[in-house]
Parts: sequence; C-alpha cells; structure tokens
Amino acid sequence: MSFKLSATLTGHSSDVRGLSAQGSDVLVSVSRDKTARVWRRVAPNDFAEDAILLGHEGFVNSVAIIPPSSSSPSGLIATGGSDKNVFLWDPANLAQPFDTLRGHTSNVCALSASKDGKVLVSGSWDTTAKVWVDGQCKYTLRGHQQAVWSVLVLDDGSILTASADKVICRWTDGSLVRKYEGHTDCVRALVALPDGRFASSSNDGSVRIWSVSGSCDAELYGHSSFVYTLDVLPNGAIVSGGEDRSIRIWQNNEAVHVILVPSTSVWAVAALDNGDIACGTSDGRVRVFSTDSKRMASPEALMV
Repeated sequence: MSFKLSATLTGHSSDVRGLSAQGSDVLVSVSRDKTARVWRRVAPNDFAEDAILLGHEGFVNSVAIIPPSSSSPSGLIATGGSDKNVFLWDPANLAQPFDTLRGHTSNVCALSASKDGKVLVSGSWDTTAKVWVDGQCKYTLRGHQQAVWSVLVLDDGSILTASADKVICRWTDGSLVRKYEGHTDCVRALVALPDGRFASSSNDGSVRIWSVSGSCDAELYGHSSFVYTLDVLPNGAIVSGGEDRSIRIWQNNEAVHVILVPSTSVWAVAALDNGDIACGTSDGRVRVFSTDSKRMASPEALMV
C-alpha cells in the first residue's frame, strides 16, 4: 500500500527547518518563525499543538530529542538556531530553556544525540562541530573547510560530520580518523542504518550508502534537485526529502515509493515508530503520511 496523507499540522508561520519524532505520537518541529513546537497525537489521523517553545532570537534550524539518562530521567529537547545558541528544554517545563550551550560563532544547523542520552553533538556554519557532555563542551571538532550541515552519533560512540566542503568525517575521542569522499556538492544529511552502515544525501541530488570502513556501497538517484534530509523507517527503508517537492522511500537501493508534497522544499523528514513519515516544509506545515488506512486523513481534510 502506498503512503497517503494522515495529518496536516498547522501553526508555524514560516519554513519548518527541522523535525524529530518520539515514538509514534510525539513530534517536535522547529521553524524560521523563531519557535519550536511540540505536537501530540490526539486521534489516529490528527495531532494537536501541545507547546510552543520561545527563546531563540533568530531562525530555529535544528532539533534533537535527547533520550532519558541518569542526569535527565525525562529526557530533553535540544534546539539550535541562527542566534548561535543550543537550548536544552525539559519536557516537564517548557516555559523556558533548561540550559543554554554557547560556543558556536554562527548558525547551529545540526544536532544529534547518543542513544543513551549522555552526548549531544552540534554542527554549525562556523565550520566546526561541538561535542557536549553534561552541558559542557568536551571537544570542538575542527577539520572541515565550510559549514557543517549534519552530525551523527554512531552506536560505537564515534561521530560523523558532513559539510558543505563535500566531505564526511568520522571522529573518535575528538580526533579525525577517517574521511569519506565522493559527493560532488554540499553534504546535507546523515542517517545510521540498521546494518551498521550509514547513508548521506547531498545537493548533488544523490543518496549514498557507506560502510563505516570507508567504501561507498551504493549511489541512489531519483531526486531532481538538492536532497536535504534523511531518516530510516523501522523496516530499514531509507527516507529522503529535498527541493523537488518529494519524499522518496528506498529499499534494496531502489526507490519503492514517491510521495509528492505540495510545497517546494521538504526541509526535514522524521520516521515514526509505527512506520508513518512526517515532513517539515517551506510552507510552514508539518505533514504526516501513512500506509495504514486507519490513520489516513478524512475526505474533508484532503479537500483543504
């Protein structure tokens, strides 16, 4: 069965630049309208705005949901933006940031947290990534020549960074250990795959699959423009979105589904645990798509 619209989440007044999912029923979106918003499922095919996070003084461009840890039993939400700051938010009190991580000198456009909730990595237009532990900067990763557009914490504790300089770097304990080269334009997104490999996407229109040891195992083509964002579904399929108004789902190195989105830029995608796909777009909306007929939008919603 193909993906069809499940819900449209309206509230942001400008581009939704980042999106993160928690389970099947919670989404956190960030926008150029200077806000982050928490959405909770209230029906099989509907979400309601649960909170608006205010505090950033510029575009909010990145978000990560940090899993619970001993120091933060409820987990945290991290947001980053053009004000150069990373805010940490306690889900139990979203009235103001729980903490502010300062140190970047330009837009914070990427965030990634470790599965144990102990490490947060931020990437910035200042060409660096920073590794944060307990609210303190443990390492500043220097080596890229241009903006760091994506960061990813791997299960082994190493960190991947992807840059406008077309290079992906892997870091261990703050030191550069490997470079992955092959993209011919800015590398925009990274995602870990269930088999231990990872995927990247680029302004060159491709999605590439890499072994951690360094080989490029596949190049996936289908998008007709920049590919801004990646995630992976529970079944291991890769989800990509970009400037061509589309989301593509890839299995066995082939595009098996294409979702056309009524907005020019698909800035962010997020896979839900139930297999649905959410996206944030340049029209300020978050849309959720599903293959489950029980979660599909009503005929009335489809007319809007």
